[in-house]
Amino acid sequence: MSHVKAHREVLRQKGQFWTPDWLADAMVAYVLERDGQTIFDPAVGAGAFFRAAKRLAAAQGWHVHLAGREIDPAALAQARHSGLTEDDLANTAISNFLNDPPCQQFEAIVANPPYIRHHRLSTELKGQLRRLALERLGFALDGRFGLHNYFLLVALHLLSPGGKLAFVMPADTCEGLSGRRFWAWITAHYCLEAVVVFHHTVSPFPEVDINPVVFLIRKSTPQKDFLWAHCTAEPESLLMWITSDFKERPIGLRVCRRNVQEAVEIGLSRNVARLEPDDNVPFKSLFTVMRGIATGANDFFFLTDDQINQFELPRAFFRLAIGRTRDVTSNSLDDQVIQALQRRNRPTWLLQLDGSPIETLPEALQRYLKLGESLNIHMRPLLAHRTPWYKMETRPPPPFLFAYLGRRNVRFIRNFVQAVPLSSFLCVYPQPNLLQGKIEQLWMLLQQPELLERLSLVGKSYGGGALKVEPRALEKLPVPRSLLNALDLDAAEQMSLF
Repeated sequence: MSHVKAHREVLRQKGQFWTPDWLADAMVAYVLERDGQTIFDPAVGAGAFFRAAKRLAAAQGWHVHLAGREIDPAALAQARHSGLTEDDLANTAISNFLNDPPCQQFEAIVANPPYIRHHRLSTELKGQLRRLALERLGFALDGRFGLHNYFLLVALHLLSPGGKLAFVMPADTCEGLSGRRFWAWITAHYCLEAVVVFHHTVSPFPEVDINPVVFLIRKSTPQKDFLWAHCTAEPESLLMWITSDFKERPIGLRVCRRNVQEAVEIGLSRNVARLEPDDNVPFKSLFTVMRGIATGANDFFFLTDDQINQFELPRAFFRLAIGRTRDVTSNSLDDQVIQALQRRNRPTWLLQLDGSPIETLPEALQRYLKLGESLNIHMRPLLAHRTPWYKMETRPPPPFLFAYLGRRNVRFIRNFVQAVPLSSFLCVYPQPNLLQGKIEQLWMLLQQPELLERLSLVGKSYGGGALKVEPRALEKLPVPRSLLNALDLDAAEQMSLF
């Protein structure tokens, strides 16, 4: 691992991604309202918000008090190196904000909380966070919620009446079923004043795989509407907009007023209007969606021609398969793609064993499976729960594949070679007995720009314009009836509703 990658991995473990000055200035400008105010930051880090508070207060001739929490002494050392004094950090405690929040309330809270996703959290910590959500919300949050969501939850509790909070969070915190419930609770108890999203070309965190969103919230009577801003250029325009009390409309910032309830339902990070049900049908009325095969050990079950020959394994027990989305560079999976992969010695064969006892299998397979056991393959998390451990999931070869995580515009792939996909893909099957003879029309439907653009309505967004659309989300993709009519698919869709 290179020094740069190693350093980045350390930051991921700690969830530390420093806020650029231009964003810190804008966020502090929202919460800073008077001389002598205290600004609280629950995750001080390198001190970007404290420095911004000092700059903005000095410009007004004001004095500002700084208070915070930070768990990492090295980050505070960096804050001192960046220009903060011991007096600036005198009221910053080295402690865990979630375990040791202040006893007092604040009228100004601003933060870029640690971005630590759920899979990096221990089981014990997840249990603590679950209890925290139950205490604050009355319901548990999805286990896939990251640490940053809980920082927001506790910080909101510390707001004094009329106080303001500015948080930058990843977009996936408000996308999906659990995100809707989380934000429905917040917007029912606090006033959401504004939400700011960024075009990926002006992202404040260009090297981080997130789609950042800034939430500006006041502890006052909830309102039905809020301001939604899309920053497309000239990041300084954000500061201009906020300091004008949201009245100016600088170049590079598109602003509109939106209904809170509707936006929460759609996802606060998404700039779309509610689609009328009568004009659309759900994707699941035309297709069945399943995830690809999870082998539990691709390095053992997903093999190249050379590996099959090396272990003298019988070809009858293998199925043609595709493992990585980057192995399909076009929107077609055909013989040429497979042959090119095989020439590069990429794996294209999945060992597809049923539950037959090991002693009934050919000797070469018995030897191979025993080799796997000697390497503790059978003890890997997914395989340890299978009986027998080498029994593989099965999928009928789907006519269409869906690359559910990526930045490419073409999301659907035509499967011409009857390959079975691994879990990097979703399997897309036409609804049985309803769409016989309609494969070409369905393929045309899946390539329509109008349909592909709507993937952002159901997917979770990440850095660089990436989307992640999981099976149940894809089933909800709204398909325009106008497209069905144009492609002679409307009759099949009507039949699927009964």
